[in-house]
Amino acid sequence: MTIKSRLLLCIFSFSTILSVMAQEKQFTLHDLIPGGKNYSRFVPRNLKQLMWCGDTYLYAKGDSMLSGEATKNERVAFTRQQLNEALTKAGLQTVGSLPAFSVPYKEQPVLSFISKRHRIHYNYLENKVVADYQLTDTWTNYDFCPANGYLAFTEGNNIQILSPDNTVKVVTQETGNGIVCGKSVHQNEFGIHKGTFWSPNGSALAFYRMDESMVTDYPFVNIDNRCAKAEPHKYPMAGMKSHEVTVGVYNLSSGKTIWLKTGLPKEKYLTNIAWSPDEKSLYIAELNREQNEMHLVRYSALTGEKEADLFTETDEHYVEPQHPVLFLPNNPDKFIWQSERDGYNHLYLYNTKGELLKQLTKGEWVVLDVLGFDAKAENLFLSSTQPHLLSSFHYGTPLNINTWKVSLKKGNTLCLSGHATLTGVHNTQLSTSGRYLLDNYSSPSTPRIIELIDTKKGETLRTLLTAKDPYAGYAMPEIVTGTIKAADGITDLNFRLVKPVGLDETKKYPTIVYVYGGPHAQLVTGGWKNGVGGWDIYMAQRGYVIFTIDSRGSANRGHAFESVIHRNLGVNEMADQVKGVEFLKSLPYVDTDRIGVHGWSYGGFMTTNLMCSYPEIFKVGVAGGPVIDWSNYEIMYGERYMDRPQDNPDGYKNANLKLKAKDLKGHLLLIHGDIDPVVVWQHSLGFLKACVDADTYPDYFVYPRHEHNVIGKDRPHLYEKITRYFDDYLKNTNKE
Repeated sequence: MTIKSRLLLCIFSFSTILSVMAQEKQFTLHDLIPGGKNYSRFVPRNLKQLMWCGDTYLYAKGDSMLSGEATKNERVAFTRQQLNEALTKAGLQTVGSLPAFSVPYKEQPVLSFISKRHRIHYNYLENKVVADYQLTDTWTNYDFCPANGYLAFTEGNNIQILSPDNTVKVVTQETGNGIVCGKSVHQNEFGIHKGTFWSPNGSALAFYRMDESMVTDYPFVNIDNRCAKAEPHKYPMAGMKSHEVTVGVYNLSSGKTIWLKTGLPKEKYLTNIAWSPDEKSLYIAELNREQNEMHLVRYSALTGEKEADLFTETDEHYVEPQHPVLFLPNNPDKFIWQSERDGYNHLYLYNTKGELLKQLTKGEWVVLDVLGFDAKAENLFLSSTQPHLLSSFHYGTPLNINTWKVSLKKGNTLCLSGHATLTGVHNTQLSTSGRYLLDNYSSPSTPRIIELIDTKKGETLRTLLTAKDPYAGYAMPEIVTGTIKAADGITDLNFRLVKPVGLDETKKYPTIVYVYGGPHAQLVTGGWKNGVGGWDIYMAQRGYVIFTIDSRGSANRGHAFESVIHRNLGVNEMADQVKGVEFLKSLPYVDTDRIGVHGWSYGGFMTTNLMCSYPEIFKVGVAGGPVIDWSNYEIMYGERYMDRPQDNPDGYKNANLKLKAKDLKGHLLLIHGDIDPVVVWQHSLGFLKACVDADTYPDYFVYPRHEHNVIGKDRPHLYEKITRYFDDYLKNTNKE
């Protein structure tokens, strides 16, 4: 080939590359970030409001609600026009679009929704409004009882009940400062997300009463008024006085409340409330303040007396009950309990005497959710990380989540995940009878497939949706996953590596470690694009390497994996992140002089800690809502992982980043919402003060009127701010 021919070939090849790149569109932050103007276009298509009503599934499509059954084709259940006709006939205002529906009854063809201060129950088969609850703007925390048709709610810090004929009953009349009834307690830890609990047949309502009068006020400030207004918020910090909780039981027929005699000490956690099927007893998982001893206790719902202390669980680190007892249908003498007692979250069958009958699930994997039972209560359905028989893994991997049927008598299991059972994430909904599943599946290469599954045979009956790749036609990075060894040299850690779009391995690229590292979180998944975030894709488009590793301390790997952080937050997690950097340094295209780190909340703590502890590695960081000093964090979460400051002074000192402010050398941007009720503003302000005292120079940005996460329309602004910071100090250093 002549020199001229070679030159023409090079020109042609280069022109072809430019032509291909020109055909691939570029993302904006408004495409990839929640709250962005175009974000909905880049989320895999889903079926809106997909739900079961009996064994009929429903979902919204445009102005229609479609329904389907296993043996019947899909049809239009009703339209917005039909709904509005029913509303008009009932003397109610019409709706401009289909509202958000819920299913108030298991078997009836009735949907509920809230519109214009009315909670409306609509029978879609009869096209008729069958109930109308008249609400006010001051009512919150609604809790509907299908057995009696009553609606519990809170107004201010008290509980009331609305009957189907719109008569209001007053349950509590607390007027004391700091008394809160009917709301979530214990900072929403221990699986708690509400404060009222209807009995199975609706004869009584159990509820939380929380006395916060002894808890220190944290001074939030509302700047929306012309003169800023103080709005104090009760925030119990580690080692300080906690609130005190009791449980009341309100009897609807008598109108009287009895209080469970939970006794001393008052500073303990009353978690996971459950009613017995006969409505005579309440079961509560009681946890000491140290969180290392749990008692499952049964109380009389009629007298409040303690009936039995059924069993105790202890652990050298912590016990963390997350789920109430689950009674077997048609068998009121047996219940299922979830526990990590053997090192992994599993199911145990008990009788009401507190005797263990059998362990239902077992293995080096975790049960994630219990979906329900079949009609005869012979089988239990659950989702877990249990490895499939054909899998190469002998242990569970949190990358893959499947649905299983477990025989309560024989113990044998059947995998019910429809499409591709070996890899991916299956989120499933069980029909009322347990006969069918709706399986919402994704994998790294599959945006979404929704299938109808027969639970008897595990067969797919129908495919409801196959979503297209929402990123088609756009310049996408290569995403690689794998494992590296943790700092202990033994444990495998999952990582995700997002390569720059158009990677040239002869070049050196700036790299950002996106970190969380704490409990109850898993960043690397087996779902769509391995759980990659939109910002990761955006930054890869801008020429960055983005790396994430689920270090020890993160979720879904068992108790030992998570509790390794106990009393020494930041130590093992940081060591594992540094191991991740060692892996990055082995890649020829990673610029080891341009490594940054970004994370939020616990990830903000990790980001700040890494910047101060390893300034020779991390040159730029952005820490959002960072925990700086764990003695300023709340009791329930903070003391679980660190104990009290007075009991673990060395641990608190080692994790106090104000003491590391003097070691900051790179560029660090802290971001905080000024009314953050989770990681209060004091954390960032304390670190800034420490930096001033130490003559170090972080940067800072506040999002006024935002809480722990910057959400809504301001979120693209947040990521533009973060992007600019990395562009200014990590990318634009004239090294490319």
